[in-house]
Amino acid sequence: MSYADLIVGLQWGDEGKGKIVDHMAQKYDFVCRFAGGHNAGHTIVVDGVKYALHLIPSGVLNPKAKNIVGNGVVLAPANFIKEMSQFENLEGRLFISDKAHLLLPYHALIDQAREIRKGKKAIGTTGKGIGPAYEDKISRVGHRVGELKEPKKLVSKIMEYFAQNSVIFDAMELKLPTKEELLSEIEGYKGILEQYICDTSKLVWEVLDADKKVLLEGAQGTMLDIDHGTYPYVTSSTTISAGACSGLGLSPKDIGKVTGIAKAYCTRVGNGPFPSEDEGEEGEEIRQKGHEFGTTTGRPRRCGWFDAVAMKHAVRINGVDQIALMKLDVLDGFSKIKVCVAYDVNGETIDYVPYDLSEAKPIYKTFAGWDKTLGIRTFDALAQTAQDYIKELEKLVGCKIAIVSTSPDREDTIIR
Repeated sequence: MSYADLIVGLQWGDEGKGKIVDHMAQKYDFVCRFAGGHNAGHTIVVDGVKYALHLIPSGVLNPKAKNIVGNGVVLAPANFIKEMSQFENLEGRLFISDKAHLLLPYHALIDQAREIRKGKKAIGTTGKGIGPAYEDKISRVGHRVGELKEPKKLVSKIMEYFAQNSVIFDAMELKLPTKEELLSEIEGYKGILEQYICDTSKLVWEVLDADKKVLLEGAQGTMLDIDHGTYPYVTSSTTISAGACSGLGLSPKDIGKVTGIAKAYCTRVGNGPFPSEDEGEEGEEIRQKGHEFGTTTGRPRRCGWFDAVAMKHAVRINGVDQIALMKLDVLDGFSKIKVCVAYDVNGETIDYVPYDLSEAKPIYKTFAGWDKTLGIRTFDALAQTAQDYIKELEKLVGCKIAIVSTSPDREDTIIR
């Protein structure tokens, strides 16, 4: 029996997990997605060609790897089918859990209507319907992918749900589909997706028992976790490593090496606390050089400096064995580089993530910058100041940085 290795984001998402999953997937037989929905985006560059993935596991770019969408995912069939169209010969290479929950267009309508009504208090969701879909799941009124096999029965349940909530939906001025429209939509999904639907937990167990190599990937990042992130400015799923167990039907004993992904700086999308955010010229320079605009939404990401306090928290909560440090090259040319090493909370200096991060102000340590790391593929070839920066980050967060990315391209990766 083998173990399933895991990749997890250590910041507020958008850390560059896609590139590392793609890089590592070349050595794995199966790549499995365990949480989130199509609000997540992995941008991967292979031989100069850019791929934007949202639901399909990043292993799809390795023709030898098979890909599993686990039960912890909320799946939007229309978006999934569109994404599938980028690739050929997915039969036998793609498997969808019959227990994954369906995210249908009415979930997005609810999401968008709520955000508009909240005004300045909006969470800053992508408006894709992720939250409402997970709400239905937890409220036990949701519908699972396996139900696509019986469209008429599924449509009947959804129409009953519409009727039970008609007062709320009318107040939100939602334009819901008719029974006929919904049935046509669901039958279309069934026709395309049915062949990929199966019991993926059983499949993963069989794969591990057969000593196959399995890689697990999540979505978003640790600081967006529903329990351990900056609540309520978080996503609706368990984004930490523990979520891989519930999101795929694995036990903790099935998990092997945990690789945490972090940028050499920090970003977040949407509202909520972000202590090391730089709203000045340097933050804007990071945004432009790092092309920090959402894969899914195109929204400009908020940018700032590496937060070692939040990172140490993330390393511990995920049981991280090694870190992949992404986008080091974006910091090329800065004369000084800052790292948040502690927080000032109402005059008290703390070195941990507090209950309410909105009151935390960053305490920085400044490092000397470097000229160029772009495209460098060996650690010794990096400028001494870049090497020093990486080694100091290791000390601050208590974990080895084993992988360093120096460009979006698959090959521009340092393995230490």
